[in-house]
Amino acid sequence: MTNTYDTGRLNLPFVGISTFGKRAYVENWDDIQADVAIIGAPFDGGTQFRPGARFGPRAVREASTLFAFGHAGAYDHEDDAIYLGPETTIVDMGDADIVHTDTQTSHDNIEFAVRKALAANALPVTIGGDHSVNIPCINAFAEHEPFHILQIDAHLDFVDERHGVRAGHGNPMRRAAEKPYVTGLTQIGIRNVSSTAKEGYEDARRMGSDILSVRQARALGPQATAARIPANTPLYVTIDIDAFCPSIAPGTGTPSHGGFLYYDVLELLQSVCQSHEIIGIDLVEVAPDYDHTGSTATLAAQILLNFLGFIFHARSKT
Repeated sequence: MTNTYDTGRLNLPFVGISTFGKRAYVENWDDIQADVAIIGAPFDGGTQFRPGARFGPRAVREASTLFAFGHAGAYDHEDDAIYLGPETTIVDMGDADIVHTDTQTSHDNIEFAVRKALAANALPVTIGGDHSVNIPCINAFAEHEPFHILQIDAHLDFVDERHGVRAGHGNPMRRAAEKPYVTGLTQIGIRNVSSTAKEGYEDARRMGSDILSVRQARALGPQATAARIPANTPLYVTIDIDAFCPSIAPGTGTPSHGGFLYYDVLELLQSVCQSHEIIGIDLVEVAPDYDHTGSTATLAAQILLNFLGFIFHARSKT
């Protein structure tokens, strides 16, 4: 007996081209018809230490094929729910065009890609690249209603300017906080030395940030942490892979021990999906050459796919 959903090519993970989750590639960005649009942003010209995040989108896409079995979605026995079934359409837009050494042009091209996804009413999911790619992602929402930002990260990324640099990977949350359409930030996972100077924390709090370390978020628990995010406001989520402990995510340019483990973040994301409309996502700083096991890219792909499953499952209940 053949299951009704077991049709079409088998298309196993190791076969074919590595689009995100083995979903369809859309070359014409004026012809996007999907719930989710994946965008690669392979730019790492904003890094201050170890480069390599330009290869993040490629690595995360390849890792995501591991989770591309079948056509019927993924059943979760703990939640008794099917996530990302055929009713949720995901397409891969490929990568924004990056011009080496040219931050502004590269960022403009990333913003253009995100705007195309938004124009198609698709949820933009941008895979970086270093965290500076969040700057053009947020710029793309300039004509949209105000929203809050949830940042999951080891570093505050609230530097205003350093030696003339205002659009590196230490600046994105400062640039976001300056936007009139960003109502505030919840910054979770911030820890240890080298995050930012004291004045960065003072500026962030003055400009509306709620800052929690890993230990503080764990003490609260995921639901209470999510409850700190202002209610009744759309939410953009930016995830830096260095929010995770390098024991499970070594493939990043600025590892910081004492980070989150998988369920710390997964349960937080599931909780925010139940209370907020998610309008955009980026996941950044996967630098695969520092992790020859590939586990960092696998973690990134798994987090994104589960997060998308939570988002659309929550939408189906409203």
